[in-house]
Amino acid sequence: MTSSTGAPAPFTVRYVGGPTAVLETGGVRLLTDPTFDPPGDYPAPGGGTTLVKTAGPAVGAAEIGPVDAVLLSHDQHADNLDHAGRAFLDGVPLTLSTESARRRLGGTVRALADGESVELPRPDGGSLRITGVPAQHGPDGTEHLVGEVTGFVLSGDGLPTVYVSGDNASLDVVRGIAERFGPFDVAVLFAGGVLTPLLPGAFLTLSSAWAAQAAEILGARQVVPLHFEHWQHFSEGGDSLTEAFAAAGLSDRLRLPTPGGSVEVAGG
Repeated sequence: MTSSTGAPAPFTVRYVGGPTAVLETGGVRLLTDPTFDPPGDYPAPGGGTTLVKTAGPAVGAAEIGPVDAVLLSHDQHADNLDHAGRAFLDGVPLTLSTESARRRLGGTVRALADGESVELPRPDGGSLRITGVPAQHGPDGTEHLVGEVTGFVLSGDGLPTVYVSGDNASLDVVRGIAERFGPFDVAVLFAGGVLTPLLPGAFLTLSSAWAAQAAEILGARQVVPLHFEHWQHFSEGGDSLTEAFAAAGLSDRLRLPTPGGSVEVAGG
């Protein structure tokens, strides 16, 4: 999709670390899954395995600046919302997430159901549409163990169409989203191939190979992965993403971010 001038509309990702990034499109600033704590140990909900954070953010919460909204895939796991991330939510005008997160967090959190949209005003007078889409944080039938998760689709006149996956591990879910909203100019895919003793041997997010398959399913012209480093339970990182996209013949689509750096991509 192109802007009114005919030039590709820019979409910028400033990578903070883990699942956290500042997304800018049409003059609107969004933040994904805020995680700003230093390295440390985090007990999993309900006991069980402790999650270990291995690196702090490349950009501190105070350096983020104003954001128009937070896109929170879920609140129940510390690798998607940590202590400092929760404090950050207190200063933002709107957080879009699950119904479970709305009940637990309150404040400015609004539940965005599957297919429901919110329109945010753009400086140019238009609007950015944010639509809730499904996400499945593990194999079929495991939501009672891993909890409720959501993804997002961003769209608007003259803007690229963007899919933000959240912690999704199902290619069937990706196919459904592609059928409803695709093709996509950009896919922001949470990867990392998360493995924990909660579900031994089962990925709780996209593996690198699945991320490459998702890119094909979505028809995504460019892919920016998040959620693939800085936590011990991420089983696959940047190198495996590069290898998987090369094996699928999709190296030209992959835009691997560097902590603290920005990646500018565009539709059209």
